[in-house]
Amino acid sequence: MEKILGLDLGSRTCGVAISDTLGMLAHGVETYHFSENAYKKCAYHIKNIVEENNIHTIVLGLPKHMNGDLGERAQISIDFKERLEKMMDVEVILEDERLTTVIATNNLIFGDVSRKKRKQVVDKMAAVEILQGYLDKIRR
Repeated sequence: MEKILGLDLGSRTCGVAISDTLGMLAHGVETYHFSENAYKKCAYHIKNIVEENNIHTIVLGLPKHMNGDLGERAQISIDFKERLEKMMDVEVILEDERLTTVIATNNLIFGDVSRKKRKQVVDKMAAVEILQGYLDKIRR
């Protein structure tokens, strides 16, 4: 099996996670920072990661409202998916990301990570949650 990339896209950051080659475990790579709404720059950064790691599948978090409706942030993720698929030969899968940041934050608090450090890594850890949820779902 090949590695799969997981992304948690925000307005100024993108959490990045990658799976192992067995497709069992996700681990955090980085939190990429970019200027607000500079999604093109972010997409080129992701393209470099895809090329370096021979990635063919990306799991991108889709931020839904708690009632399941799609809002402005969800549309940004859908547009980003289309941008990535046009830029490179990858399949981008949209994965419900409701509560992933909350789960990531709670895990970091449980791990006694300081507030300052949590702020630096929470997006990366949310990407891990998104990707791990997807990996668990496809293994069933």
